[in-house]
Amino acid sequence: MFVVLLKFSDNKSQASEYMGAHNQWIKQGFDDGIFILVGSLQPGLGGSVIAHNISLEDLQTRVNADPFVAENVVSAEILEIDPKKADERLSFLLGQ
Repeated sequence: MFVVLLKFSDNKSQASEYMGAHNQWIKQGFDDGIFILVGSLQPGLGGSVIAHNISLEDLQTRVNADPFVAENVVSAEILEIDPKKADERLSFLLGQ
């Protein structure tokens, strides 16, 4: 499982130009069964993604394809989590 932090860069003002393509990138992540949660970093710092069912290498490739990353609207940091315990509702995240 991974947490992806997408922190705004100095090019934050260009976000609106790439928002449509960024939202399509997010939709594709959900459609592919990779993204399980996406949200904003508060207060207005950027965004975050929780991803699973993917290797680190493949996730890095996917993140680099995000128009926000490609156009330096955000910088990306990927944190890998090896889950050991989870609420029953999140048990699908264990043992991956």
